[in-house]
Amino acid sequence: MDLEALYRDLHAHPELAFTEHRTAGIVADHLTELGLEVHTGIATTGVVGVLRNGEGPTVLLRADMDALPVREQTGLPWASTETVTDAAGNTVPLMHACGHDIHITCLLGAVESLNDSRSEWSGTLVALFQPAEEHGGGAQVMVEDGLYEKIPVPDVVLGQHVLPAPAGMVGAHPGAAMAAVDTMEVTLHGRGGHGSRPETTIDPVVMAAATVMRLQTVVSRDIAPQDTAVVTVGSLHAGTKNNIIAAEATLGISVRSFNEDVRQRVLDGVHRIIRAESEASGAPKAPDMEWGERYPVTVNEPDATARVNAAFAAEFGEDKVLAPGALSGSEDVGNLATAAGAPLVYWMLGGADPETVFAAMAAGTVETDIPTNHSPFFAPLPQPTIDTGVRALVVAARQWLAA
Repeated sequence: MDLEALYRDLHAHPELAFTEHRTAGIVADHLTELGLEVHTGIATTGVVGVLRNGEGPTVLLRADMDALPVREQTGLPWASTETVTDAAGNTVPLMHACGHDIHITCLLGAVESLNDSRSEWSGTLVALFQPAEEHGGGAQVMVEDGLYEKIPVPDVVLGQHVLPAPAGMVGAHPGAAMAAVDTMEVTLHGRGGHGSRPETTIDPVVMAAATVMRLQTVVSRDIAPQDTAVVTVGSLHAGTKNNIIAAEATLGISVRSFNEDVRQRVLDGVHRIIRAESEASGAPKAPDMEWGERYPVTVNEPDATARVNAAFAAEFGEDKVLAPGALSGSEDVGNLATAAGAPLVYWMLGGADPETVFAAMAAGTVETDIPTNHSPFFAPLPQPTIDTGVRALVVAARQWLAA
């Protein structure tokens, strides 16, 4: 299998959450060609391949498949020019801005490698390709769609995420490795009217602006300095014209945290401020707050993580093992492990040009010079990223698959 060609094809043809039909078809075809037992249509577009190879543990390797509504600006020959009509009826651009195309490619390569080396191990390999990690909580949706009634329950769940660390490096953080996330869509209600007569209105734009600014105090004033949390207002929409005061404004809010006490304190503060600013503005009715994605903290089981990191050191060398620390990004892969009652090891895979990264580190310009996940300029280096990702999955899986 030409993995680089596969990666370029996947990158050029991204698909949004629960619409990954083309991607799922490519995955299912490859797994079928390799002779795996293939399950499709789990949580709409999820695909799982099962390779039974005698007695032994069951190892689940996971990759996510969905892309983001981002207009790509990498300038690559295989850059995406795709657009789609989203659920709200808007035409949006599409890009694999989080590297899920790398994840898919590496997992298919790992399955091929493990399939070719069946004489060297025994057990059951489960290759799970998940929809809707970016939006929709696809891992939990797969579980609720009877995932573990269709496939063997794993003894361990393994996976990886590409990020802008030097390509060729890989490593996992034990314990709380990625933050919990709670997202919400908030509608603030005002009373619309003519821009020349604000006294006859209740302006939701002013209400929204006050709310956004006050939300910035939740972390700085409600959370202890030694704790970690993030509150982001990622979207604010109101109005259609400069001389019309709108009737409502909407905010898209994301909260990140690493422990339940902090999580609850932050959420209480967010709710309190939204309600208070609405009341202070004389809103005709209370704001509407609708939950979106809510993913738990991604927790790597310490002993299993040490086992995988030691295997990486043996495979790649000590100097190639990342110590990523706890990341404020969020993931739903933990739901697959929790539902199975299995340990999770989820590691980070470097995908940036090493020379560029080290030069930026020396100059103190990493944040400005190295595009990160979700940026329109994010483009993992195909090699050695793909080769490292394939080897990492194989090496990690072999720590459980009986020799």
